[in-house]
Amino acid sequence: MENTILIYNTLSRKKEEFVPYNPPFVGLYVCGPTVYGDAHLGHARAAISFDLVFRYLTAVGYKVRYVRNITDVGHLENDADEGEDKIAKKARLEQLEPMEVVQYYTDRYHSNMDRLNVRKPSIEPRASGHIIEQIELVKKILAVGLAYESNGSIYFDVAKYNESHQYGELSGRVLEDMLSNTRVLDGQDEKRNSFDFALWKQAQPEHIMRWPSPWGDGFPGWHMECSAMSCKYLGEQFDIHGGGMDLMFPHHEAEIAQSVAANGRQPVHYWMHNNMITIGGQKMGKSLGNFITLDEFFSGNHDRLERAYSPMTIRFFILQAHYRSTLDFSNEALQAAEKGFHRLLAANETLKKLKSSAVSSVDIAAIRKGCYDAMNDDFNSPQVIATLFEGVRLINQIHDGKETISALDLALLIETFNTFVVEVLGLLDEVTAGGQDNKVNGLMGLILQIRQNARTTKDWGTSDLIRDELKSLSIQVKDTKEGPIWSVED
Repeated sequence: MENTILIYNTLSRKKEEFVPYNPPFVGLYVCGPTVYGDAHLGHARAAISFDLVFRYLTAVGYKVRYVRNITDVGHLENDADEGEDKIAKKARLEQLEPMEVVQYYTDRYHSNMDRLNVRKPSIEPRASGHIIEQIELVKKILAVGLAYESNGSIYFDVAKYNESHQYGELSGRVLEDMLSNTRVLDGQDEKRNSFDFALWKQAQPEHIMRWPSPWGDGFPGWHMECSAMSCKYLGEQFDIHGGGMDLMFPHHEAEIAQSVAANGRQPVHYWMHNNMITIGGQKMGKSLGNFITLDEFFSGNHDRLERAYSPMTIRFFILQAHYRSTLDFSNEALQAAEKGFHRLLAANETLKKLKSSAVSSVDIAAIRKGCYDAMNDDFNSPQVIATLFEGVRLINQIHDGKETISALDLALLIETFNTFVVEVLGLLDEVTAGGQDNKVNGLMGLILQIRQNARTTKDWGTSDLIRDELKSLSIQVKDTKEGPIWSVED
């Protein structure tokens, strides 16, 4: 590939040049949702952050196999392998089968992602569909002596693993510190140490989601699914593993330990983590009960929302911050994002109408290079947006006759905006994306024709009335030699 891409690797804590194992092929695995409730802004941030990675790698010529899982079993209420399965609990409360809950919220998640213009992954495996693979992985870990059975459950032996490996290398935690800060179990627990984690849990009689195994009926530990499914679809070693920063420990740390124990080598070259959405300084999440669902954003139906915000406004809001930075929710920030998004779209429409000149007085190559440089620097979407707004300034100056652009540079500018606004950032004109553009254009054409007829008959009152009424709706009409043109104001 021509581009040298730098990725911040959480494992090494530094930016590294991206070199895939088998170029031009790239394996990308991202932890998807646990489907027991509606998606909120935090889910959108993870999905959009790695959609950006997927889109850019594809845009520069890589052939990406993108695997994003659905967790539909094994995610207990407590990371210490205690409590009820989150989906089973929801099913019990709603008096539904667990898989009814799974299907309902999976469908709603997909609908939200479609509205946010998040591309579908290449493969979207479910944990419940890969029980056999998870059991086989547990067997391999038992066979090398890094797991133990206790009352029908299988636990990973972290202390033994740490004798020859480094548990905590991803999150920076030190096992000795964890030992000094954890309670002594004294045989009162199935685990040898409280930081050991479940690979397989014995199902209690009331547990609905259960499968037969060599150790009796049970279900896989939450961490097992990602190790098993990433290995199945991307191999024992693959390029990029992504997820939210809150998954770094214990989930991703456990994934590394499981995979190293089973296969004898590091599973992932580049670990990437998106930061959190905060609300009033606290992480937004289901567990804290301070979240706003995506559907509530789209409808405005929430006490914290002053009004509704469109899916593209949400997408632009998320992309305005670097994926590794925290992003604080506020109505003011969303409204500023909305204005910025509309300004970008308006310039993109103006761009299509620009006329070329014999020579250029503007440097379009610098705009294009700036966009690629930003994306090559750890997918720096806010810098891409800033560079595109420099392009917006030039577009408006060319349109107003203050600058000129050659036909070659105009083609380059159109290609740059299409590549980065549409293909990489995934920002769409929501009218066009909704399939309503022809109707709107037709209606506006009819209105402007009526106005033009009024002007022809010198009915200036009607002509001005139409113009003023459109202006009150933020629709600007300009009369040119080629006829009237309309645009939506910022």
